[in-house]
Amino acid sequence: MDDGKIAVERFLELAEYIPICDVRSPSEYGHGHIPGAVNIPLFNDAEREAVGTKYVRTGRIPAIMEGLALTGPKMAEKLADAVAAFHDRKLLVHCWRGGMRSEAMAWLFSLGGLKCEVLEGGYKAYKNYILGQISEKRRMIVLGGLTGSSKTHILRHLGSAGHQVIDLEGLANHKGSAFGALGELPQPSSEQFSNLLFNVWRKFDNGSPVWLEDESINIGTVFMHDVFYRNMQEAPAIVLMMSTELRLPRLIMEYSKFPVGMLNDSILRVRKRLGGDNTRNALDAVASGDFGTAIRITLSYYDKAYMYSLKRKEKGKIIYIETDTDNIEINSGKILEAAADIKW
Repeated sequence: MDDGKIAVERFLELAEYIPICDVRSPSEYGHGHIPGAVNIPLFNDAEREAVGTKYVRTGRIPAIMEGLALTGPKMAEKLADAVAAFHDRKLLVHCWRGGMRSEAMAWLFSLGGLKCEVLEGGYKAYKNYILGQISEKRRMIVLGGLTGSSKTHILRHLGSAGHQVIDLEGLANHKGSAFGALGELPQPSSEQFSNLLFNVWRKFDNGSPVWLEDESINIGTVFMHDVFYRNMQEAPAIVLMMSTELRLPRLIMEYSKFPVGMLNDSILRVRKRLGGDNTRNALDAVASGDFGTAIRITLSYYDKAYMYSLKRKEKGKIIYIETDTDNIEINSGKILEAAADIKW
C-alpha cells in the first residue's frame, strides 16, 4: 500500500510467522479477534468511550488531545509490554479500521525497535474478508446420525487418517444439545467462532471434501454464519443409523460422571419438549442413579427432533447407513465406503 499499510491477504500470509498485536479496547478484543493475536490496547473501554464522545461532540483534534491526555502517562508501560511480548522484533498491528489507533501504536512500538506492519482497513477488513471466504461453495460432506452415534469420535478418526475435518462442536465448546455445555469451556462469541472456523477452513485443499458434523444453525449460544450454514444444508449427508441399545453405553459413560444438579439443569432446559411426566421421570431416574432410563427418556425427544430435521434436506443427497456396532473404526470404514459413491 502507498501509505505503508498492507492488505488483509498479505497480513494473513505474514501472520503465519509474525505475531499480531490487536490494539483495540479489551471489550472489542474479547468480542472477537484474530486467533493468536495479543491485546495491547491503546485505550481501555472507558477511555475509548470518552474519546469517541469527544470526537462526536467537538471533532477530531479535540478527540486526539483527549486521547493523548488519557494515554500519555501510560505509553512507556505499553511499549514495555510490547517489547517484552514480541522478541523477534517484527510485529503486525491492527485496530478496528486501520486508523489512528494502529498508526499511533505502530509508531510507539517502533521506538522500541519493533518493525511494524499495519493492517489496511483494520479488523473490519479482516472480518469482511473471512466471512467472504467461509461463504465460498466448497465440497463438503455432512456426517449425521442420532444423538450418541459417536459422530464426533468418527470425525476425529477420519481426521487422524488424513481427511479434512472441521470439529464445529470443538470450535464452539459445546456438544449441541441441552447437555452440550457439560464439561466444556465457556463458549466464544458467534463472531469469534467464525474467526476460529476460518482459521481451519483456510488451510484446506479445495480439491478434497471437508467433513463436518450435522448441526443446527446454533451450537449452544454460538450461531453459524448463515451462508456457511446454508452451504452445509445443501451438501450431501451421510447419516449413521444406530439403535438405542448401541448408543446407551457410551452416553452413560460420558454423562454419568457429571453432578446430579448439572444433569437436572440440562433436563429442565428441555422440559417443555419432554412434557411434564417425562421430565419428572427423568429427574427421578437421575436422582436414583438410573442414568440409562434418564437417557432413554431424553433420547426419545432428540431422536424424533433429528429425524424430523432430516425431512428438510434434499432426499437425493442423504445416504443412510445402518450399523450394528458402535466401533469407531468399523463405522468410519462404512462411512468412507458410502462417501466414495457421492457424485459431485
